[in-house]
Amino acid sequence: MTDTEVRAAIEAERGELADLLGGLDAEQWDEPTLCAGWRVREVVAHITMPFRLSTPRFALEMLKARGNFNKMADKTARADAAVLTAEGLVAAVRDNVTHPWKPPGGGFAGALSHDVIHGLDITVALGLDRVVPADRMRLVLGALSPRSVNFFGVDLDGIELRADDLDFTYGSGSVLAGSAQDLLLVLCGRTLPAGRVRGEAAARFTDSE
Repeated sequence: MTDTEVRAAIEAERGELADLLGGLDAEQWDEPTLCAGWRVREVVAHITMPFRLSTPRFALEMLKARGNFNKMADKTARADAAVLTAEGLVAAVRDNVTHPWKPPGGGFAGALSHDVIHGLDITVALGLDRVVPADRMRLVLGALSPRSVNFFGVDLDGIELRADDLDFTYGSGSVLAGSAQDLLLVLCGRTLPAGRVRGEAAARFTDSE
């Protein structure tokens, strides 16, 4: 797809996420997500970090974290979530639906993946029945590479991920079946609620019943 088409998908995804977040109650903003240690508000602070952080502040925070991006991202998400209101975080999403940010080396497909994955971190954890449109899922899955999967450090040795709603497989071995978006979360090292995936290895990737 062209950059114009991918950016249209990003705009739609962020717009829908803003609408969903705008409908959450105060208690839901403080619920845990699939990102270990982050509530909904920390995840949204992280999603919007590229829009809100100036280049000088980003450089300063990276310096403080001694170049460790994950450490910097965690510290920044927690600090920003502590001071930004839910309304402010929703506005940071909605006001930046057309923002041209791209992760280094990831292009616009990487930006879409960032929004989709973290949106699922929220909706799956909250038990919200949101299905990412198939065209966006295909873009995100098509952008996967061994390098991007290795980044999350998930052990998929001897496992074949097989989607039951899209034409998508990854790896080889014992079949782990589920929706494409749930399998995407497995690839990203998330622990899913019980029953989201099926197969002999399902317990490795889900909470216990």
